Amino acid sequence: MKQITLIKTGSTIPEIKRQHGDFEDWFMAGLGVSGLQLVEVYRDQQLPALDETEAVVITGSAAMVSHREGWSEATAAWLRQVVQADLPVLGVCYGHQLLAQALGGKVGLNPNGRQIGTVTGWQLAAAKADPLLGHLPLQYAAQTSHSEAVLELPSGAELLASSPLAENFAIRFSQKAWGVQFHPEFSVPVMTEYIRRRADDIRKEGLSPEQLLGEVTAADLSQTVLQKFVEISTRN
Repeated sequence: MKQITLIKTGSTIPEIKRQHGDFEDWFMAGLGVSGLQLVEVYRDQQLPALDETEAVVITGSAAMVSHREGWSEATAAWLRQVVQADLPVLGVCYGHQLLAQALGGKVGLNPNGRQIGTVTGWQLAAAKADPLLGHLPLQYAAQTSHSEAVLELPSGAELLASSPLAENFAIRFSQKAWGVQFHPEFSVPVMTEYIRRRADDIRKEGLSPEQLLGEVTAADLSQTVLQKFVEISTRN
């Protein structure tokens, strides 16, 4: 039986993992599925044949897409095949950026600096009829944690949403391929712990972790993107 393939591009901070589990646990909960075909590409695990997967989700990572590590470039080449095969695919944070780069876009350090914590995403006109994001209101809360961003969209891609520090917040790359810079799999406790664990770096960059912690709120609407992706995948 085919399953959603979760392309794991890293692991969470060890202290967070001990308390709250790891990426695959959060995605299974958010997607509402009991099992996933997990491929840890950052550990050089083999990517599956396309006929072995129903849909693809790519996780976030502490790695940087612009560093073009070997495992990341191999995954990018595989993702080009996934998109060409018209399989449903959703990239999250690192996965969002990796899809953009794989398809001809540009990724690099966010010129607006680190974006972390609960932010407001706003829908653009193109999102209104979009199968994945069209159900969201004009503005919604979303959890974020990233230093790089999509700087230039690939040819033919459509911008769906923006945020205060990341213009390319959600992108539709093809008929069934999307990327979101935010983390629909993050809970409030997980978002809170990321800010706490990154507090020293946040201060060095002139931001206030205390202020960011005070602004963390639930992001229930943006979390529904994962469930909507499952609906799209099962319609194939």
